[in-house]
Amino acid sequence: MRLLRPVGAVVGAALFFFPIYIVITGMLKPASQIQASPLGLPTAPTLENLRAVLGREDGLFWSSLLNSVQITVFSVVLLTLLSAMLAHYLVRSRASWTRPALLVLLAGLMIPPAVILQPVTQVLDLAGLMNTMGGVVLSNVAYYLPFGVFVFAGFIGTVPVDIEEAAAIDGASRLKVFWLVVFPMLRPASASVMIFLGVWVWNDFLNPLVILGPESGTTVTVGVYRSVGEYSTNFGTLYAFSFLASLPVLLFFVALQKQFVAGLTAGSVK
Repeated sequence: MRLLRPVGAVVGAALFFFPIYIVITGMLKPASQIQASPLGLPTAPTLENLRAVLGREDGLFWSSLLNSVQITVFSVVLLTLLSAMLAHYLVRSRASWTRPALLVLLAGLMIPPAVILQPVTQVLDLAGLMNTMGGVVLSNVAYYLPFGVFVFAGFIGTVPVDIEEAAAIDGASRLKVFWLVVFPMLRPASASVMIFLGVWVWNDFLNPLVILGPESGTTVTVGVYRSVGEYSTNFGTLYAFSFLASLPVLLFFVALQKQFVAGLTAGSVK
């Protein structure tokens, strides 16, 4: 039994690392070696595939990267602020309808995004937001808001009400109490929400493909799909594109890793 856990951990880590190994080694090989030995290590590592992706004449990678950064940043910032404010109102309000409203809101977590994609596009079309990045950001905010509220509601329940009441007695408005007292105490929850939603929004493929459309730009995930040729595929550049598309979200996780771990373990020490 003592060896079971480390062996399971090694096997699990190997399964997760295997796709990364394929991408990194394939990125460093010429096309002929990828076909001859897809799982082998590169005998003569080359950066030619990276240069080919970064130097494409149509600028597919750079335009995709810019669009993904804009969509992810605006979506995550809006989702973090709106989720925290809505969760604070629902948790602290004494109205009888807030509890059922919270449950109905959380029910939205059960709906797969592909199921509601058609009505979402119809609403965005009526609002004139189809084929725009604003439409993609709005659809992300609407779909992922229940998850943010779910995370923040659990953390806000651990914040003592006495602190908010003391600030209110000192003359602070309800908005100031939330913004200057409550929200800074939600830093671990904010980091957890930002990491989870940042990864989900960054990796989203279906919404940008349908809502943004081919004429209004592309994101990195859709860019990987569009870098595949109709009649032939250069797997070296495909792996290089995938590797470069993954780097920003990995750096984002490393930057917020400390707060993310604190958020995951906060409930275990209270």
